[in-house]
Amino acid sequence: MKKIFLVEDDAEICDIINEYFGNKGVEVVAVENGGEALDMITDGLGDFDLVLLDIMLPEIDGFTLCRQLRRKSNIPVIFITARGREEDILSGYDIGCDDYVVKPFLLSVLYSKCEALVRRAGSIADNTLTCGSISLDTRTLRCTADGAEVELPPKEFAILRYLLEHEDWVVTRDDLLNKAWGYDYFGSDRVVDNHIKKLRKALGSAGAQIKTLVGRGYKLTKE
Repeated sequence: MKKIFLVEDDAEICDIINEYFGNKGVEVVAVENGGEALDMITDGLGDFDLVLLDIMLPEIDGFTLCRQLRRKSNIPVIFITARGREEDILSGYDIGCDDYVVKPFLLSVLYSKCEALVRRAGSIADNTLTCGSISLDTRTLRCTADGAEVELPPKEFAILRYLLEHEDWVVTRDDLLNKAWGYDYFGSDRVVDNHIKKLRKALGSAGAQIKTLVGRGYKLTKE
C-alpha cells in the first residue's frame, strides 16, 4: 500500500489519518468536497491503491461517489462514516464498498483493514488467493493444499474463499453465513461450525491454518 485517496470533510480527521498513514510510509491525497472527488474519479484513480470515503459530504454524497467509482474501477473502497444504522451499512455493501467503518474508529484497525484489502486486491488481480500452504484460483475454482488438489463442495469453497480474502481477520459466524448462505438464512449459525470441520478435514494438515477464536469466530493464518 503506497497511496490512498481520502474523501473526508472533517479537516481534523484528515490530518490524523494523514499523519498516521504517513508514518507508515503511505501517501494520503485528501479532498473535503464531493464535487472535487467526483472530478478526480472521472479523471481516473489509476495510481491509487485504495479509497477511504465519507458518506456525508458537501455537494455530492459518498454513496453517489461510490456508484460512480464502481462504473470505472474495482479499487478497494472503505466507507468511514458516523452513519452506523444497519440500512446504511447494507446500502454501502450493496453499491460496492469492500468494508464499512463507523466513527469513531481506531487508526490501527483502519490501517490493518486497508493493508489487508490492498493485499487481497493484488491477489485477486492474479486470480489466485494464497495463504500459507493453501491456494485457491478464483478463475478455475481450483483449490490446492500442501501442493495437492482438494475437491471442495460449494459451501466449503465459499467459506474458504471468504477466509482467504480476509486473511488474519477475525471472521464471525454471521460473516460466513451471509457469504455462503445469504442474508435470508434463518437457521442456526452452528451450521458454520460443521462446515468448518469438514473444510479442515478436506485441507489435511493445512486445515490447522484455520484458527477458532472462542466466542468470536475464525481466523485464517499462514501457519
